[in-house]
Amino acid sequence: MPSASRTVEISAPISAVYAFFTDPANDPKWRGGVKEMLLDGQPRVGAVVRRVVAGPGGRSIDANVEITELTAPTRYASKTVTGPVRPVGIYSFVSAGDRTRVTFSLDVEVSGLKKLFMGGPVQKSMDGEMAALDKAKELLES
Repeated sequence: MPSASRTVEISAPISAVYAFFTDPANDPKWRGGVKEMLLDGQPRVGAVVRRVVAGPGGRSIDANVEITELTAPTRYASKTVTGPVRPVGIYSFVSAGDRTRVTFSLDVEVSGLKKLFMGGPVQKSMDGEMAALDKAKELLES
């Protein structure tokens, strides 16, 4: 099962960091593979966010996500509900004075032929998501 997790420390208060990561409009700013994120209304448990990601050859793939947890300001979770791969993502936030520790984890169940043909590319994509946290950190600290 492909999975990835990473923790970064951001020089910003937990309220600002939580607000940034729970606003779907920010994802295309820091996640290179995300082309579009649209949510009608405010983030809430059960809401489905329309997400379009870059697929093989640059083609667009619908990969909508459902928000499964919003526990301000410490946790935010979602699961992908459309697309060929359906990871679960969890963000955890811990206040460290004037800084915030953010842990981002992704897990996906891939089996059978999908595992054989897609396991490597999926892991590579998830590793790229972890590296993209540096961009989020840069945006929040600027």
